[in-house]
Amino acid sequence: MRRVQIATNKEGGSFLSTVPSPIEIVLQLEDAPAMEALPSWAPAVGLTLLPHAGGILGARITKKEIPVWYQSLKKPSWQPPNWVFAPVWGTLYSTMGYGSYLVWKELGGFNEKSMVPLGLYAGQLALNWSWTPIFFGKHRIGWGLVTLLLTTGTAAATTTVWYHVNKTAAYLMYPYLAWLTFASVLNYHIWKANRR
Repeated sequence: MRRVQIATNKEGGSFLSTVPSPIEIVLQLEDAPAMEALPSWAPAVGLTLLPHAGGILGARITKKEIPVWYQSLKKPSWQPPNWVFAPVWGTLYSTMGYGSYLVWKELGGFNEKSMVPLGLYAGQLALNWSWTPIFFGKHRIGWGLVTLLLTTGTAAATTTVWYHVNKTAAYLMYPYLAWLTFASVLNYHIWKANRR
């Protein structure tokens, strides 16, 4: 197993002992007895539900901000009603989560082969989760747009990589990409209409 040395002094000795690389940590986790004890359906359910974690936390922020701050913003006439967003995001989180499971399964779990496909996915998911605190929490409409554009680009890269691993997983990302594009356009119009 490869180890990463943190720092060395002038004599070449280590300030800190070596630590396992991220891949080594994941491989050790997969070898752990607890992983073997999981039911066969647990990874599918866990990875499908994982994206909802950010949605649930984000809902706490939006719940306070929609009735006052968001209602006060100028928005385009074609914006969907507020009640549409929760079921759309819930569906998209489930489909992308299940897609990640298909990729995880196809590549044999968390390992060196799955590092890029699942790493890109994790990156776009982190960006996705960060949009709500930026837009609703901090009222940074412009930075929300930047975050959405980065999310869309990273999600597109994820979809492209997934296509070469599992086509169904990539197809499950298409509605998400379409919604991200729509959300980016909506965010842009809200930013433009409310600039000071």
